[in-house]
Amino acid sequence: MTHNPIIVALDFETAVEASTLVARLGDRVNFYKVGMELYAAAGMAYAKELRAQGKEVFLDMKFYDIPETVRRAVCQVARAGLQFLTVHGSDAVMRAALEGRGASSLRLLAVTVLTSFDRDDIADLGYPCEVSNLVDLRVQKAMALGVDGVVASPLDAARIRRATGPSAILVTPGVRSAGSEKGDQKRVATPAEAIRNGANYVVIGRQISRAADPAGAADRVLEEIAGV
Repeated sequence: MTHNPIIVALDFETAVEASTLVARLGDRVNFYKVGMELYAAAGMAYAKELRAQGKEVFLDMKFYDIPETVRRAVCQVARAGLQFLTVHGSDAVMRAALEGRGASSLRLLAVTVLTSFDRDDIADLGYPCEVSNLVDLRVQKAMALGVDGVVASPLDAARIRRATGPSAILVTPGVRSAGSEKGDQKRVATPAEAIRNGANYVVIGRQISRAADPAGAADRVLEEIAGV
């Protein structure tokens, strides 16, 4: 397998903890997600440190603000040489993000519906529809605007891939090997299922990051998806 689809979520309180995991994983994993917790603790400096080590970085900030604020923030991220950045899947936000990234190599991913959300959760937000309908709407809008890809549940992957064709980047959190704890995720699938259904990348957190042997856990996930 030439393409390693694993993105490990560095959901830690400190940069020291995150760096310890990165060192333990070594060459097995080259792509890491920096989310809100680690960003709040260590900021853009840590994302740049990962890049200096030759690692690829997925900055999962889900930007959602007035267009000018989004544009200026995305411009800052683009200058850092990171690979992926998430933004909210609304037209105004996506347009501003596209303007902010300019001609840089930063890839923008629109968030569809969080994998911890089910129908009751989106109803609470005022959407009187099925989760799949909202996902499809946001995918359609993202592709129409020229956003590079989307973040979505692995349960939506096959349908999204049919809609987008092969060029869109599809990143799937909510991925757990059979027998692993779901945590606060509601719409999950195994890594092999996600890749088989069209995902380019699978985001894995606790299954690897909290394992007694993170390197071994990563090897087992790679074995799971090797035959897909």
